Amino acid sequence: MSHSRRIGVITGAAALLLTATACSGMGRSTVGTLTFRGNDAAAEITYSNTLVTGCHRIAVPRGATHVVNNTLVDVVLYGNERCEKRDGQDGTYVATTLSDVTAPVSRPWRSFSVIH
Repeated sequence: MSHSRRIGVITGAAALLLTATACSGMGRSTVGTLTFRGNDAAAEITYSNTLVTGCHRIAVPRGATHVVNNTLVDVVLYGNERCEKRDGQDGTYVATTLSDVTAPVSRPWRSFSVIH
């Protein structure tokens, strides 16, 4: 391989790496909606195109007991507002385009995080 060709390959690889790094820092979001409803609430709360990073509080006053995941990503639901595992319980995993309902004895969901 000639010296100029080797430099061209190295330059191309560096440019590709810089492009990939720049894109990964962008504020990516889910595509679609997450809909939450409380057990005794007639109203629903819908989140559209939520950021894929961080913990998101579910704004249902007493917590959500029903969820419909109409996004292209999976989510994890938690029984507290900080997306923390508690009392030996992991979060509830809800895959893309699925829904879930809490068991009658379970605590309602108060936050969620996105798996990306």
